[in-house]
Amino acid sequence: MSDSERRKRGMKLFDDVYGGIVPFPPEELHDDFLFNNVDQLFSEVWSRPQMSIRDRRLFVMGMIAAQAEDATFEIQVRAALHKGELTPADIRELVVILPYYVGYPKATRMRYVTQRVLAEVEKKAKSSAG
Repeated sequence: MSDSERRKRGMKLFDDVYGGIVPFPPEELHDDFLFNNVDQLFSEVWSRPQMSIRDRRLFVMGMIAAQAEDATFEIQVRAALHKGELTPADIRELVVILPYYVGYPKATRMRYVTQRVLAEVEKKAKSSAG
């Protein structure tokens, strides 16, 4: 695969993973760090057929929670909901198991993020339904 094909595949996978929740950075932010992630992480890892994006996302969400990265966890929650990979019930269930593996303080932060995001999603659904 040529470098340009790898880059294209990586950019497509970036969009597939984040579903528009995270826009691709503008040109002034393009650098080696970004394109190493695009060319390797997205093109070579997220594209592998052994696991779906949903399954990889669940795995990544657990690792993010273990690091107490609430902003990154929020991005993953929003993307999973937006893409229909996880339901609100799935997200809540993930939070139930987190304290046993990542610790109560970290899980509490992820619970707060989850509650806030799900409240926004539910409020938006109600306002568009009525």
